Amino acid sequence: MAPPKITRKKVAAYSASTLDVDVKVAPYFLEKESTPEDSIYVWGYKVVIHNRRQHPITLRSRYWKITDGLGQIQEVQGQGVVGKQPVIEPDGHFDYTSGAPLGTPSGIMYGHFIMHESTGDVFSVNAPAFSLDSPYQKQTLN
Repeated sequence: MAPPKITRKKVAAYSASTLDVDVKVAPYFLEKESTPEDSIYVWGYKVVIHNRRQHPITLRSRYWKITDGLGQIQEVQGQGVVGKQPVIEPDGHFDYTSGAPLGTPSGIMYGHFIMHESTGDVFSVNAPAFSLDSPYQKQTLN
């Protein structure tokens, strides 16, 4: 059976706001890095964080919960993002790109970031739940 024809779709963006910090995530399927015949499906995602607070914030750590199409869960946590602990100035943005592999053609991700404000406050900022959908996932309408 031939694989489905791949067409480029407009990337969906998901957003969340917590304590005047906005997080937008745009996932996209990475066809060239994926090998469906070996059950390897890979997504990239771009994250944009906007600080609407009155003071600079530093992104200290991140946590992601990734659930594949069979309900298997991976948890990813660590210091900063992509090797950085960026300081985001008031009305400033920080963006980065990362990726996630799954053993199924679909899944879902969500998480949070721990921020330290220059005033000494420490708080959690939610990242939105977002869907990981590949063209190999059979779509059904209910």
